[in-house]
This record gives sequence, C-alpha cells and structure tokens, in this order.
Amino acid sequence: MEISEKKSVLKDFIQEGLVYANLDEYLVRELKRAGYHGVSIVKTPLGTRVHITAERPALVIGRHGQTIKYLTTIFKDDFSLENPQIEVIQLDEPSLSARVVASKIANAIFRGVRYRSAANVAFRRIMASGAVGAEIIISGKLISKRSRIVKFREGKMIKSGYPKEVFVDEGKDQCLLKPGIVGVKVKILQPSFIGADSILIREDEAKKMMDQFVQEEAKREEPEGKEEV
Repeated sequence: MEISEKKSVLKDFIQEGLVYANLDEYLVRELKRAGYHGVSIVKTPLGTRVHITAERPALVIGRHGQTIKYLTTIFKDDFSLENPQIEVIQLDEPSLSARVVASKIANAIFRGVRYRSAANVAFRRIMASGAVGAEIIISGKLISKRSRIVKFREGKMIKSGYPKEVFVDEGKDQCLLKPGIVGVKVKILQPSFIGADSILIREDEAKKMMDQFVQEEAKREEPEGKEEV
C-alpha cells in the first residue's frame, strides 16, 4: 500500500511539473510583448491561483480584461487547471530579468541593431540596476554566412553549485533573420549574491566606529591646559 501511494505522489509531482513547463512555454509565446518574466501556480481549496509576473501588466490584462478572460479559458480547457484565478504582478526591475533582457536583445537585433551595440546597451542597464555580473551569449549567422558564437561578460558569474541555482537568473530568446535564426542567452548574477571575497559592514557598528573616531579627533584638537605656577 505504501509503495503504491509513493508512486501516486511521484506521478502527481511529475504531472504538476509538466503542466508548469508547458504553461510557462505557452506564456513565453503569448506574452512576449508584455515583458513576461515568469509564472507560479498555487493550488487552494477554491481553485488554482496563477501568478504572472511581467514588465507591462496592462498588456497581460488587456482592454476591459479581455486577455485575462482568454487566458483563464485556456488555462481551464487546455491545461486542466481547476477554477484558475489569475493575478498579474508588476516586475520591479526588468533589467534584472534574464528572460526580459534576452527578449529585448533579440528584438533589437531583429530591428537591425548591431549585436554588439544591443549587448552593450543591455549590459549598461543590467549593471546600473545593481547586478553583480552578467553574461550574454549570441549565436547564429551574425556578420557572415558562417554561424558563430559570441560571448560577452561583465562582473562576476557563477557557473555551478547551489549559489548558481539561487542567485543566477537565466533566460533565452531568438529572432529570425534572412540568414537564419539568431539565439540569445542571458545570465544575470543578482544583487542579493554575497561572495566569499565580499565585505559586509553593519550599519550600527559603522556608526559606533564613526562616533568613536569623532570623539578621538575632538580630544586631539582640545587646547592643552596652562601649567600652574
């Protein structure tokens, strides 16, 4: 009995993962113009809550909520979500979303912007938003008939381990040009990352040290007392 229950739980877990992957892939295509960042699914006794994070929530909602109504029908009929309730969340820092940045680079290349210029503009926005580091990989027939891969990197980047899973946001996109498809991959090391070589100073300790320094300097500047005759 226990083995069958474990198999049932494992099957449900895999099924939920497949539903999430397919739903995310669908929203990438449908909400590209809205600056789609990601989705989360939470099951409740009243139904299923779907949280969609995007740069431009108005495009996700649509005029008079038409897009939301359409998505609700799709989630219910095509993805078998029970009583889906959609909530749209504003993306605070679009330049820290690898998926949004990759989409903007791909769109810029599609409009005729040179890939180096598109990457440099993206880097400036990423680093200005507080990122610790970033990596951009552009592949395809960029300047000749032969396909090539060009990598750009600025700051720090983690390639493996648990910190990579937690602090590195990854995203990709592509655009179709006359010579062929150009792919864009972006990795962003989030500002919340604290490396082994980082130095943290507590505000209370810093204030205490500064007050002590001011007091010592004040003592040094005090005039010496006159000697008694």
